[in-house]
Amino acid sequence: MTSKPFAIALPAAVLLALGGCATPGGLPAGQDNFGEAYRQTLQAQIIDPAPEYDTPFGQTSGAQVAGAIERYRTGKVKAPAGSAISSVGRASGGGVSASSSN
Repeated sequence: MTSKPFAIALPAAVLLALGGCATPGGLPAGQDNFGEAYRQTLQAQIIDPAPEYDTPFGQTSGAQVAGAIERYRTGKVKAPAGSAISSVGRASGGGVSASSSN
């Protein structure tokens, strides 16, 4: 059993609450860049079909690349020449070790 004032007040309150969500005239004031992040992301994903690079690429040999692919497939990859191990983190610290005795 509902009362008549409650049956009228509830829909009126809902309409008033939803009316606060509406924005007359489109965008809220001060938000003329609405959707700018979306447009920037979309533009970043478009690929340039004829890119121009600052530095030219080096020459490659088709026979050399074919040999590298075949070595990769057969598991006989050559080790890179002239690579060195970095010395970062190899120095010992001056702290007390766990195995030192007092």
